[in-house]
Amino acid sequence: MKIRVKICCIGSPEEARLAISFGAAALGLVGQMPSGPGVISDARIAEIAAQTPPGVATFLLSSETSGPAVLAHQLRTHTNTLQLVDQVPTSTYHAVRTALPALKIVQVIHVLDEASVGEALAAAEYVDALLLDSGNPKLSVKELGGTGRTHDWSLSRRIVEQSAVPVYLAGGLHAGNVQEAIEKVQPFGLDLCSGVRTQGALDPYKLEQFFNAVYA
Repeated sequence: MKIRVKICCIGSPEEARLAISFGAAALGLVGQMPSGPGVISDARIAEIAAQTPPGVATFLLSSETSGPAVLAHQLRTHTNTLQLVDQVPTSTYHAVRTALPALKIVQVIHVLDEASVGEALAAAEYVDALLLDSGNPKLSVKELGGTGRTHDWSLSRRIVEQSAVPVYLAGGLHAGNVQEAIEKVQPFGLDLCSGVRTQGALDPYKLEQFFNAVYA
C-alpha cells in the first residue's frame, strides 16, 4: 500500500496546489494554537478547503477540547477531516459523531513516554486514525505540534502494531530521515511541516527531495 503524505501548515491556496502537485494526499490547516507555526484564520482554512480537489483530505487542526467548541470550529471551516491536537473527553468524540457522522476524526498523541502507548490505544476506540507527534501538552504553554523534533520511534512502532485504526507519524521528519522512520515505525501515513519549508515558505526543492525519499 502506498504510504500517504500529509503536508501541514498550509497557508494559502497556492501552497495547497504546490503540495498536491508533488503528491500530497492530505493538507493540514492549522487553527488557533497556544504555540507553534502555521496558524491561519478560520476564513482562510475554509477558503483552502473549498478549493481542494476531491480525493485530497483537508485536516482542520483544532486545539479545542469541548464538544460544542470543536463543533463550532469545524462548522466554521468545512474541512473533511478533524485533527484534535489535544486530549479530549470521550463526550467530545460522541458529540462530533452525532452532529457530523461523515466527518473523519484524527486524534493526535504526543509521544512522551510509555503512558503514550496506552493513551493512543484508548483513543483509537473512538477515532478514524491516530497521528503520533512530538509536542508536549504538559508544559505551561502547551506544545501541540510543529516542534520539528522527532520522538522515540520504538514507542510509535508499538502503537502501530496494536492500533485498530491507521496511524500517521509526525515530528521532525525530512528527506534525510524519512526512510529510517518508515522502516522503524511502518506507519500508514507521514505528516510534516518544517521539513519541507525554507524560512517558513513551502519549498519545491525540499518537497521534491522528500517525496523522492519516501517513494525511493
